[in-house]
Amino acid sequence: MEIVSTNKKARFNYEIIEKIEAGISLKGTEVKSIRNRNVSIGESYAQVKDNEVFLHNLHISPYEQGNRENHEPVRVRKLLLHKHEIKKLAAKTQLKGLSLVPLSIYLRKGKIKVELAIGRGKRLIDKRESIKKKSVEREIKRIVKR
Repeated sequence: MEIVSTNKKARFNYEIIEKIEAGISLKGTEVKSIRNRNVSIGESYAQVKDNEVFLHNLHISPYEQGNRENHEPVRVRKLLLHKHEIKKLAAKTQLKGLSLVPLSIYLRKGKIKVELAIGRGKRLIDKRESIKKKSVEREIKRIVKR
């Protein structure tokens, strides 16, 4: 498994409840651009609509050697999941405060996959606590290293 891009903001802004792997429907130039690591997943989110899951605001830069058949950088892309997985995601996102957030894009056996997470938005207090935990862990690692 080769990680192409990660969404660091997602783990900070959301409490991750469950993870799921999904395929993504792409054009040829998009695949080449992702393999060159010209993708940004930071502002993207997923949404269930009409028993299908779509990924919004995923920015894939145009392929340099692409011609007039090049893709649009930001467009809605369909995620490939089984029906029972889509129903499960739809049921969970109907609950209060839960949303679908992409965590990372990676290559597995030549296929491009997206790791989706069902997450609950953190409040400001929770974010401060996670910052404190990270700083304490860093201090402990420094002391142990010495």
